[in-house]
Amino acid sequence: MHRVLIAEDEQRIAAFIDKGLRANNFITTVTEDGHSALDHALSGAFDLLVLDLGLPGKDGYSVLRDLRRSRVELPVIILTARDGVRDTVAGLEGGADDYMTKPFSFEELLARVRLRLRSGSAASAEPTMLSIDGLSLDLQTRRARTDSGVVDLSAREFALLELLLRHAGRVLSREQMLDHVWGYDFDPGSNVVDVYIRQLRRKIGAERIVTVRGMGYRCG
Repeated sequence: MHRVLIAEDEQRIAAFIDKGLRANNFITTVTEDGHSALDHALSGAFDLLVLDLGLPGKDGYSVLRDLRRSRVELPVIILTARDGVRDTVAGLEGGADDYMTKPFSFEELLARVRLRLRSGSAASAEPTMLSIDGLSLDLQTRRARTDSGVVDLSAREFALLELLLRHAGRVLSREQMLDHVWGYDFDPGSNVVDVYIRQLRRKIGAERIVTVRGMGYRCG
């Protein structure tokens, strides 16, 4: 399993990322300041770093600069509230492999983490196709197919179906789906999950997604 270092001083966001990555079989370590983040990143114990720029003690730019000056090629995904073009350019030119702004969808972050790990020297053994009962989801082309042919899915529908298939046979609560697909700051009282489940059922077949009363939904 891959080890991911999370350098984030906002505890709510750090816990959200930590929980999501662990649920997807990553080993995680969370650090809340820049000095500790750099020490961990230099240790050689991690496969990827998720880095906030606004860290106390030593900001993310400095962590990244010192990491690259030490010739450490650890993949780095910057995750920050700074959304200006100058910030993005500075981060990428400073040696970051990717740049995401807050608020963010966990599914997008997860996809970028997997992409960077596949692109690195330690190639991931992640599957590129998820299949169950005549339904297949190609993670590279991002297309779904049933016995009837190709199914057109929106980005959210695809992310929700991918989550269900990755946990086939397991009941997922609405809260878990909101966390993974819509992000940490989404209204927990929303019925958006049920709306998207109905849309998916119309497209892939109602029998493929089972409602478990009082608990959530299960695929397979």
